[in-house]
Amino acid sequence: MEDRYNVECCDFIHAHEDVVEKVRRELPGEDTLYDLTELFRIFYVLFESEMCVCDIAALLGLTQSAVSHQLRALKNVRLVKSRREGKTVFYSLADDHVKTIIDQGLEHVRE
Repeated sequence: MEDRYNVECCDFIHAHEDVVEKVRRELPGEDTLYDLTELFRIFYVLFESEMCVCDIAALLGLTQSAVSHQLRALKNVRLVKSRREGKTVFYSLADDHVKTIIDQGLEHVRE
């Protein structure tokens, strides 16, 4: 396996300033990246088990409001689904396609 930290670099610092600047303009802000991290943590939790908002919030150290916000967005784009049991709503990944994406992502980062 190739050492991922042993990568050749350009001869000049910022030799491609136009590319660096273009990507810098497109790079999401810190708040967006934080939200993205929360989203993937929620995906991982739901990859492991169906759960309710309060359990996800407790597990990840997030507010129930933050978890509800993410789940609502994920449900709107049909990446998660829900079912009601009494007063409790349980969430899970919508289908095996989402599970496959999470599994492949985990496999990639563990290499």
